[in-house]
Amino acid sequence: MSVKEEYTPRPDEELDDMAAVDFESQHPADAAETIEGLDIADQVKFIKQLPIKDAAESIAEMDDLDQKALISSLNRGLAARIVEEMAPDDATDLLDGLSDDLQKALLSRVAAEDRAELKTLLTFDPDTAGGVMNTEVVILDQDLNADEAVAKIREEVEDKEIPYYAYLVDKKDRLVGVLSLRDLLLAKRGSHLRDLVKTQNLISVGYNVDKEEVAHLIAHYNFLALPVVDFGNRLLGVVTVDDVIDIIHEEASEDMQAMVGAGADETTDSPWLYSLRMRLPWLILNVIFSAVSAWVVHLFEGNIAQMAVLAVLMPVVANQAGNTGQQALAVMIRQLAMERFDRKRAWIAVLRELRIGFVNGMIISTLVFCAVLLVTHKVLLASVMGAALWVDMLLGALAGGSIPLLLKELGRDPAQASSIFLTTITDSMGFLVLLGLAGLVLLH
Repeated sequence: MSVKEEYTPRPDEELDDMAAVDFESQHPADAAETIEGLDIADQVKFIKQLPIKDAAESIAEMDDLDQKALISSLNRGLAARIVEEMAPDDATDLLDGLSDDLQKALLSRVAAEDRAELKTLLTFDPDTAGGVMNTEVVILDQDLNADEAVAKIREEVEDKEIPYYAYLVDKKDRLVGVLSLRDLLLAKRGSHLRDLVKTQNLISVGYNVDKEEVAHLIAHYNFLALPVVDFGNRLLGVVTVDDVIDIIHEEASEDMQAMVGAGADETTDSPWLYSLRMRLPWLILNVIFSAVSAWVVHLFEGNIAQMAVLAVLMPVVANQAGNTGQQALAVMIRQLAMERFDRKRAWIAVLRELRIGFVNGMIISTLVFCAVLLVTHKVLLASVMGAALWVDMLLGALAGGSIPLLLKELGRDPAQASSIFLTTITDSMGFLVLLGLAGLVLLH
């Protein structure tokens, strides 16, 4: 984006010399942390005395909510110049989270060329390749020779954020090849660019592909960037490896929170009413599921009354099976998050978890059998406890491995409240097996 004149602070807005020196020596990401540690009034004062470029780089590194709160607090002129100085993908992410009125106000103050580019980027779904791509790329005509290409890059590279690759296009702007700058510099003088990529296996991605899939492709091929094209194979931009790091971090955080029924995008700075709305439905569902476990216990109320030790042993079975299931659940969700979904391979992984649960259950149930026998001197009771524990751990491993896959097959987020479903299965089945076996073996 074009660079406007730097904002000149008024004398009463200037920071002391030490603060300025400290900031100048900081990476933008570190500066962002410094800014986030200030209250909003001091953040505004801090940003106002910075060069526009430094302010833009630092704000781009801030957390979304802090970033948007700060931009909303700045005067419109300064905020627009900061947006204009940001990389297009960062500016788009920022604008997308602002109110419509503020977004329009800032765009109206941005240079016409940049405004058109940002409006186009805002039309893409933020969860797709188009929504995270960067448009500041080195584009070369395939008919240029190596010397002409190097000269052109020297003219343009200052305005490009990511000069890792040059993207070759034909007369209709269709992507025909990707050339690393290293290969370009090592090319023989006078060689044509089209000849340097004629045997290349070109890999690109459509603008509507999910950003998680894009992250998988970049990780799979070890690319630094992946070109994004439209349905006519015209180059639109690229997704870079730094975007992939953000995507993977975001997806991992969302999965972790979704597992327990919290909002996927919820943070400690989210409005409490929003958090309430995200969590309450799952807590209500959890109450309903817990009632299933309570109902199972109620069915065997007479058994518990005749042998009170069963009430002591019940939590051991449920907790151990629950932990076994959580281990399988975490591994399966990670697998689904890190790799493409392969139905056959995924269900083979469930069998693997079942095998692990089988062996772990045998070992743990044997240890528990010995412990119960040592304490109670009752072989049958110890046997019932060991058998119930082994069966429930096996069920826990099966449930933990299969629940994410079943949710995936249903088109749902594999992590969404999966721990709630798992807990219901391990608790209710654990109580049913333990109390049922006790009724059959010990009380008849």
